[in-house]
Amino acid sequence: MANHIVLGVDIGGSGIKGALVNTLTGELASERFRLETPQPANPQNVTETFKKVVEHFDYKGPIGCGFPAVMKKGVAFTASNIHKDWIGTNAAKLFSKATDCEVVVLNDADVAGVAEVKFGVGKGVEGTVILITIGTGLGSAIFLDEQLLPNTEFGHVYLRGQKVVAEKYAANSIRKKENLSYEDWAIRFKEYLEHLQFLFTPDLFILGGGASKKYKKYDQILETIKTPIKTAEMLNEAGIIGAAMCVPSR
Repeated sequence: MANHIVLGVDIGGSGIKGALVNTLTGELASERFRLETPQPANPQNVTETFKKVVEHFDYKGPIGCGFPAVMKKGVAFTASNIHKDWIGTNAAKLFSKATDCEVVVLNDADVAGVAEVKFGVGKGVEGTVILITIGTGLGSAIFLDEQLLPNTEFGHVYLRGQKVVAEKYAANSIRKKENLSYEDWAIRFKEYLEHLQFLFTPDLFILGGGASKKYKKYDQILETIKTPIKTAEMLNEAGIIGAAMCVPSR
């Protein structure tokens, strides 16, 4: 297999997705394969599902993986939308041992941002770019002149006078849980973006994750936000593509 064809895997709160990626072009080199995230999403169960995704591609080589946690040298430091047993666990070692492949594990929103800044709507944008993934939680990635500051957790800022954590108020999972219309949910999400706008004065917001695909249902609610907003060009594939891109060149 060509050196620039790398397997990328995106581990989320509801699904574990993978595909082969052409890291030179940022395009998928295979169909995407998805399995449900096991419950409970503890290290043993997630590792078994991760292995099944890799086996589906009959792949041997380095793997890039986006994971929903603060990641340092392959170790998870948080576990907001996954089992608490992950905290302090070396995910890279677990996945590498299970698959007999070298696995690089980074924060899921960070790798999605890498893909969008390299090949998507963030390409060539000067200044501060903030990507928000709207899914089970609110993932974040921030770039200054296309350089990533890793492991931001902007989904955990407080809103409404320090009374509520952002992703417990404005994530897509909350919209579903409370049966909110996209318009009603977007009023909450607008509060969130306005808070980030106040804190960072970004030059661009990029929206990714599941709810970004429905942007036309709520874009009018966000019209008064001064910062330009674009939806992620790669949509739900950004995490897979960015994960593969973060594998060191061979």
